[in-house]
Amino acid sequence: MIRRDRTSPPSSRSRVPAGNSRKPVKGATRKAPAANVPRQPSAWLNRLIIIIAAGVVLVAGLQAYLALQAIPVQHIIVTGELEHTRPEVVEDLIQPALVGGFLGADLQRIRAQLEELPWIYRATVQRRWPNALEINVVEQLPIARWGESGFLNHEGGVFQSENSEDWQNLPRLQSPVGDTRALVAGYQRLVEILEPLHLSVAQLTEDERGQVEVVLNGGMVLLLGSENFLERMHRFVAIYRTELAARAAEVERVDLRYQKGIAVTFTQPAELAGVLANN
Repeated sequence: MIRRDRTSPPSSRSRVPAGNSRKPVKGATRKAPAANVPRQPSAWLNRLIIIIAAGVVLVAGLQAYLALQAIPVQHIIVTGELEHTRPEVVEDLIQPALVGGFLGADLQRIRAQLEELPWIYRATVQRRWPNALEINVVEQLPIARWGESGFLNHEGGVFQSENSEDWQNLPRLQSPVGDTRALVAGYQRLVEILEPLHLSVAQLTEDERGQVEVVLNGGMVLLLGSENFLERMHRFVAIYRTELAARAAEVERVDLRYQKGIAVTFTQPAELAGVLANN
């Protein structure tokens, strides 16, 4: 009878001694070694750095500003069509306003001083880096004499000039009302109407009642009254072309204050003609 050994052969795996077997503890964690984490600067240190940097920038800006303030104006450039104003007069006039240097120069004061000169109508003043001022000047454009010694510009502004003899050929405008803009506007319209007839104005006068009288070059007088200016002038143009142009040298006065007609006074021979004109 063959007997079988019931004992199993020894296992090829090494056995762990029973005493050394450890079961993991539920919930336990293994701590990692602490790392060398750099420490962040505190908030007050950041603020201190920002304040110091801002102070440095402020000081640098202040020094730059003071340096610019000390720069003098070394060049004055005067531009514009100057016929009655010399550039050296402009330069001498503005010198007191340049005491503050390039940045401290009072541009508004300079402009106001220039526009007080008789022939300066408008002035503009600008800085040109690094040390120059550019002044552009527009002179007055006289279109008529005003009263005995004044002049009117194209916008109705009154100004005075020492060289009034140079402009004695300009037409004279006069009114006690003082509304120069309205008078200049009427004068300019009158010039436009008379130009196709080759007639020009020597004098335009308005009295206290608003009655307008016009003296043309050559001596002809137009009585326009105080109203219906355009209608009366168109009536004059029509009758002048058809009846008066051929005898213009003999016409002394044309009264246009009638509702539908005019009255003409001739010089030689003495003649008074009333001519009716259609509307």
